[in-house]
Amino acid sequence: MGYLRRANHIANWPLRPSAFIALRYGLALASLAVALGLAQTFLDFHLPQPFTAFALSAIAVTFWYGGIGPGILATVLASLLRTYFFQAEASAVSRLLYDLVFLLFALLMSQGTRLRNELEARVAERTADLTRTNEELMLEIAERKQAEAELRESITQQKRAEEALRQAQADLAHVNRVTTMGELTASLAHEVNQPIAAAGTDASTCLRWLMRDQPDIEEAREAASRVVKDATRAAEIVSRIRLLFKKGTSQLELVDINEIIRGMVVLLRGEASRYSISFRTELAADLPQVMADPVQLQQLLMNLMINSIDAMKEVDGTRQLIINSRSDNEHLLISVSDTGVGLPPQQADQIFNPFVTTKPNGTGMGLSISRSIVQAHGGRLWARDNSPRGASFNFTLPTTVEAHEFEKGGEYG
Repeated sequence: MGYLRRANHIANWPLRPSAFIALRYGLALASLAVALGLAQTFLDFHLPQPFTAFALSAIAVTFWYGGIGPGILATVLASLLRTYFFQAEASAVSRLLYDLVFLLFALLMSQGTRLRNELEARVAERTADLTRTNEELMLEIAERKQAEAELRESITQQKRAEEALRQAQADLAHVNRVTTMGELTASLAHEVNQPIAAAGTDASTCLRWLMRDQPDIEEAREAASRVVKDATRAAEIVSRIRLLFKKGTSQLELVDINEIIRGMVVLLRGEASRYSISFRTELAADLPQVMADPVQLQQLLMNLMINSIDAMKEVDGTRQLIINSRSDNEHLLISVSDTGVGLPPQQADQIFNPFVTTKPNGTGMGLSISRSIVQAHGGRLWARDNSPRGASFNFTLPTTVEAHEFEKGGEYG
């Protein structure tokens, strides 16, 4: 491409000042002067006279670097110089033959120069197109990078908002759990006091058996065993209460749903007894374990069971809270049923919405949080009326390990 740039530099005379025109035509004179000088030198040394070859070379150089006009001038001058200096005695036919050679060579060089100029024009046009396309491509790439940066920033902000929302939901769930536990303080104290009092009685009995003139070791051993059993029961109740008050990172583990149900029955038995409410559990045996957060499941069951207890406080007749668990294909189905007042007729389809409550002092967040917990575990929560009275809250939990919202690193309340 170097020779094209050099030729274009000299040959594009319409785009250049007059100095370049003189340079192009001066090239014709200079090249022929060199050809004449070389030919005279060869003649002085009695060498074969090669002026024609030198002249053709000068014509070719002039056409290639000077253009068509200077090339024609070089052709005419070469013919005149050959006739005047080297073939003054030649016949007319000989001169005509040499002139014809110069003319044909000039025509060939003129055609070659024209083709070269056309090629340069096409190359220049294509180069301009490529340059323009490259600029447009670079602009598009810059716009895409800017759009990607804006998208990344938007995604980052969205993730931050989602994390803030999860944290707010977790804090709200913790507040709900602590508030509920506060309302159950008297009942929980009674539940803890019972095994402690029984342990004290059994310890006294054990001492009496040991302080006899002839200690009854077997009776003392049985009394001591009852002390251990009562102390263990009290410790388990306290451990469950502490777990519900705890705030920390969500912990997934294999959970026995029946064990969770039994634990919540123990915690809420005192509250139910205050209102003459009996528990009945219908728990299927050999249920598969589920991958879940046990604290969240405890809160879920506590919310549903307390709702049922509240619904039965003022009703006449039998007050019974029934908890059922069974397997349903690849899910566990758990239901909490009561014989209370049933679902509110005007708000049955809104009870799971935030801040919707029928209790005078309710926050309206218990069922909303319960639904969020179930959905986070990949399940579904719904409610229906019982016949002749009462309501039933049902939820499912998948028995296969799935990716849920709470697995993304959030915190529970």
